[in-house]
Parts: sequence; structure tokens; C-alpha cells
Amino acid sequence: MKITANREKLLHAFQSVAPVAPVRSPKVILQNIKLDVADNGATLMATDLEVGIRYVVEGIDVEAPGAVVLPTGRFGSILRESTDESFRLESDGQTATVKGERSKFNLPVTSPGDYPPVPSFDESAFFEVPARLLKELIRRTLFATDNESSRYALGGVKLEGDGEKVIAIGTDGRRLAKMEGPLHAAGEPAGFGEATIVPSRSMQLIERTVMDDDAEVQIAVRPNEVLVKTPRATIYSRLLEGRFPGWREVFPSRTVSANIELPVGPFAAAVRQAAIVTSDESRGVDFTFGDGTLVLAGKTADVGQSHVELPIGYTGASITITLDPKFVGEFLKVLDPEKTFTLDLADGDSAAVCSTDDGYGYVVMPLARDR
Repeated sequence: MKITANREKLLHAFQSVAPVAPVRSPKVILQNIKLDVADNGATLMATDLEVGIRYVVEGIDVEAPGAVVLPTGRFGSILRESTDESFRLESDGQTATVKGERSKFNLPVTSPGDYPPVPSFDESAFFEVPARLLKELIRRTLFATDNESSRYALGGVKLEGDGEKVIAIGTDGRRLAKMEGPLHAAGEPAGFGEATIVPSRSMQLIERTVMDDDAEVQIAVRPNEVLVKTPRATIYSRLLEGRFPGWREVFPSRTVSANIELPVGPFAAAVRQAAIVTSDESRGVDFTFGDGTLVLAGKTADVGQSHVELPIGYTGASITITLDPKFVGEFLKVLDPEKTFTLDLADGDSAAVCSTDDGYGYVVMPLARDR
């Protein structure tokens, strides 16, 4: 194998796949990244057998096709520390040689034939999602998942779709985030079903890999796994096993006592101020809505008290609900600070239901007021 590579472009591709390679593994070869070179281009691959990625490398001139398994840490350091615009990389299967203008590195390498295969996207039927929407689906639901849960499959984002609409749901049992948007089916792809729960780590990888200027992203669901294809990468992930809570029941059909429109930026600032006096033992902040004002009050015995007021348009009967400001703040971070959202309250003991005009919903359970 022999190529000439643009260093910056190879570094970008390498940094995109490197997080997938485990730092430690019983299978030592997984701690490396495979570069597969064909006559028409090159592809970097990494996998830990649960998640895998194939990434097309730009800026490659192929002199001789082949493959090489590269040590993630040392080869990554060479790419980062070099100042050369391009360099030559060649391998005979036992040693990889990297030559710059004034540098040369020889690295022992493992046989590329021992590297496990990383699935490619060969589907003829699949779903298509706008790239920007997919990034928003992930960004607005991933923060609500729980990787520590043992009762439910809460350590991932559940995907549902009907050929025209995709829904992403993330929950940790105390709050739930739901985002939806348009979906297009090419051919007759296998549906998402009830068990398409993509691990949080895989979702983070997908969000990092999808670029804002990508047009469409293709998604194919197989038994126990999912494939996602962007213009430059294919990501493979095993699905989580286990039962996901019935999320539709979390959005209650109920009589709403207060329907309140709130400005994102000013509300977020008020929440941050009120949270200053909270602690791990006393997390709650009282949110009191009424008479054109929102009052946020926090109180912790050893820390102090907070009292923050925000003018609002709600002038109905007073309602007080105690919420965890961390859960409220994380929801507000994924919204445009210049926009507004709607908060529905039934009473102080029922869930607070937030929604936006672009298909996003968030439910957070109240804390006990006798904290």
C-alpha cells in the first residue's frame, strides 16, 4: 500500500473515527484504526464491535492499493504534530512508514486481515432524514437519557417512524424529551418497530459526524442494529436491548390550569440565578406563576436563599411548582434564546409540559415541596 495524503484532510478524518477505537480492549487490534485503500480512494475504519464507523478520506493520491492497521495514539500524534502540507504513507503489512519533508516515522503494525469487518451501507431501501433535522433530533433528546439505569433501556434515544414522520425520544424516568420531523422512505425499508433504541454513545458519534451542509442522511434498520449514512461516512451501531417506557402516556391528556408563553433567554437567566443557592441535597426551586410575574425562589439551609422575578404574560390564578433547575436549564440550552416556548401546568403536583412550535416537547416531573 502506498499513498500521498493531504495531512489536514487525513487528520480531520482520523479525528472523526478515533473516538470509536477503545483505549483498552481484550482484542488489542480494536485499539487501532484501519486504513483501506482502493484504486479510487481511501476509507478509515474503527470499531469496538458495538459501534463502528467508515469514513471516506479526501485528498488522497493512490500509488498502490492495500490496507494498513494504524496505532491510534501514535499515528494521531504524527498527524497533529507535523507541519507538512502532505506526506507519503506506505506499508508492507508489518511496518508503516510515514515520510514528511524533514521527518520519517516507522511504526510496527498488525496484519490488516485480522481487523474485524465494519459494515458498509449496501441497502436498497432506507429512510431519509434532513441532516439538520437529525442533528436537532439528537441534540434535543440525548441530554435526557440515563446511561446508569438498569431497569429500562434508558441509555439511548428511541426512534419511531411511519414513512412520513420520525420521532426521537429520550428519558431518564424523571423527565422526557421528544422531537419529531419529516421522514421520507426510499423503497420499502424495514420499520423502526418497538425496539429501535440507539445507544447514547452512538448518537453522539452520529451528531458529530453529520455536517450542517449535508443534505440528506440515510437510515436503515436491521434486526438488532442500525446503519446511518452521510455523504462521507457510514456509522454502524448495535441497538440497546430492553424495554423502553410507554412515553406517550407521559404527555397527559388533562385539563390545563395555565398555558404560559415564556421567553427562552430571560427565563434561562432567571433559572440560573435562582439555582445559585441550590445543592445536591436541596435541588428544588419554587416556580410561582401569577399576576403577570414569575417568581423563582430557592432555599438551602447552609447556602442561603434566592428570589428572582421575571415579568410574564400570564395573569391567571397563582400556581406554584417545584422543579429541578438543572432539568429546566438543560431543556432551555437546546432552544434558540431569541424564541419562546409554551409551558402547560395543571397544578403543582403534576408534570410540567413544555412545547415549541417546531415539534419539540419536554416533560419534567415536579419535586416534593417539603424538601
